[in-house]
Amino acid sequence: MRSLFYIRGFTLLGLVILWLISWIPFTAHLQLAAVTGVSAEEFLTVAFLDIGQGDAIFIETPDGIQVLIDGGPDGTVLRELPKQMSSFDRGLDMVLATHPDKDHIGGLVDVLSRYQVGMIVSTENNSETAVSSAFVFARDAEQASLVTDIRAGDVIALGASTSLTVFSPASNPATWESNASSIVAKLSYGAVDFMLTGDASIGIEEYLVERYGALLQSEVLKLGHHGSRTSTSAEFLATVAPTYAVVSAGTDNTYGHPHTEVVERVNNQNIKLLSTALAGTIVFRSDGVRVWVE
Repeated sequence: MRSLFYIRGFTLLGLVILWLISWIPFTAHLQLAAVTGVSAEEFLTVAFLDIGQGDAIFIETPDGIQVLIDGGPDGTVLRELPKQMSSFDRGLDMVLATHPDKDHIGGLVDVLSRYQVGMIVSTENNSETAVSSAFVFARDAEQASLVTDIRAGDVIALGASTSLTVFSPASNPATWESNASSIVAKLSYGAVDFMLTGDASIGIEEYLVERYGALLQSEVLKLGHHGSRTSTSAEFLATVAPTYAVVSAGTDNTYGHPHTEVVERVNNQNIKLLSTALAGTIVFRSDGVRVWVE
């Protein structure tokens, strides 16, 4: 397992500094790559996996750090991960569970039993369901892993070139409604950012816009709650100002995701909408300056 650097309790000033650093010309990142031995031809990979009605996001950084954010509702994730990793690779540097709903953590129970995981990230929010209990049991059984709860302002350095900055929850979400407790975080590589929202609701989005404003700007936005009308307000879209918006949802799902209102909001702002229900797994690559769909 590779080393992950974890910065606890960043202040708003610290987030501003991180944002300013992200706009340093790419030559600075090339110099860093040369020092650390990372090839400038290597890219950040972010794959929104086709696991049906749920979320599962695989990340591999230019430094070779491998991360899985959520695992979908069931063991389907075990079929999709080998398409992004070597079939013989049984290690993940970090697994992050955004919140304890089945369509996000059901598959993580299988992942933890099959893969060696260096770091497990979640929050104190647990639901009284069988799948939540199974995840907590599997998580706590990983004695070789660092298990931690995170808060807004925490930053995890995924190697030398990539970071994950947490914007929510701001306090202990143990008693919050499950979706509201979702970990909202921005993945940054050079001048390229991905805003990953779990199932965060419009109320959380309003808080984030008021608290962080332009720091939320990202090239890629994963729409909250699979494109449900309970997320992705017009104000939040305008603040994040993405080039791409991603819906992680199942084909012909019974919830009708993405909802028509959300699709209209995205289209009204000339954002390119992609859906796993239509396209299957969606893979982005970035060199730290540009981002594109593979």
